[in-house]
Amino acid sequence: MKVIKVNTPGNLELQEVAKPDNVGPQDVLVKVKAAGICGSDIHIYHGTNPVATYPRVIGHEVVGEIVEVGVEVDNLKVGDHVAIDPVVSCGECYPCRIGRNNVCKSLKVRGVHTDGGFAEYVVVPGKSVYQISKDLSWPEAALIEPFTIGAQVSSRGEITAADTVLVLGAGPIGLIVLQVVKKIGAKCIITDLLDKRLELAKELGADVVVNTSKQDLPDIVFKETNGLGVTVVVEAVGLPKLLEEAIKVTSPAGRIVVLGFTETASNIAQLDITKNELDIRGSRLHAKQFPKVIEWFNNRELRPEVLISHQFHFTEVKKAIDLIETDPQSVCKIVLLFN
Repeated sequence: MKVIKVNTPGNLELQEVAKPDNVGPQDVLVKVKAAGICGSDIHIYHGTNPVATYPRVIGHEVVGEIVEVGVEVDNLKVGDHVAIDPVVSCGECYPCRIGRNNVCKSLKVRGVHTDGGFAEYVVVPGKSVYQISKDLSWPEAALIEPFTIGAQVSSRGEITAADTVLVLGAGPIGLIVLQVVKKIGAKCIITDLLDKRLELAKELGADVVVNTSKQDLPDIVFKETNGLGVTVVVEAVGLPKLLEEAIKVTSPAGRIVVLGFTETASNIAQLDITKNELDIRGSRLHAKQFPKVIEWFNNRELRPEVLISHQFHFTEVKKAIDLIETDPQSVCKIVLLFN
């Protein structure tokens, strides 16, 4: 079978390897059908992901069909369509004991720390896969994992229908967060530098869109909130400057949820946090969000399909990455097909 492996930063290959034959009693063998390309995959390729290890079969937004089931797996069967959870945790450390296995002390993420799903077949524990409706197309199902990020953001931000949420960045994750925010019933302001992305955000229900290259964000935020500021900010870009700006437009008692992995420090005064008693919270991966998101997908409560701008056969992965890097304005979400 073929896999997509980053041997070292900048060195990505389509390699021929043996099909897995190590299906244990609690495992399943999944024939991969579709997988999304995430920004973190690109960072691993370039060597700018600070937590990745090499060599690595990348890919963590993965769905497929079960073709073999271990003898001790009793809740799944051959032919089931499934989504694969990339989070691998110990279940025993403090974060795991309080339900936050996504930041397990010994956390491993498939496609980052262990081999992922850009492969024709993968073996995973049965407890790491979730059955999905066969009515879902493979490409749209590949967005289940990204939507668990949005569900985690809403949990970390404690977002309710009473909130006004500012999403900084209308890339794929920002647009996913937008959909989750609107599903909850909150008001949502979203920003970007590209009008095309903001047009899509408007189509997905954004109440206010702001092109920050042309418009003054603080003026708009305070106008939309009667001078109070937004109650929740989601920083979905990962730029230190945006975290600084987020603090300036957040209301007293507000929450700021940060998704970026940059190691560059932000210039933030303690006073800005203390005087308004702000909460600044990281959000990483997801903590047991797959069942909820799969229910949303199965019930057609979201619109993942509108985020898919391109589809490529997995053997064309280099062509897909080249498109992301040379024409990013045309790309929202790329899905690799393994049929």
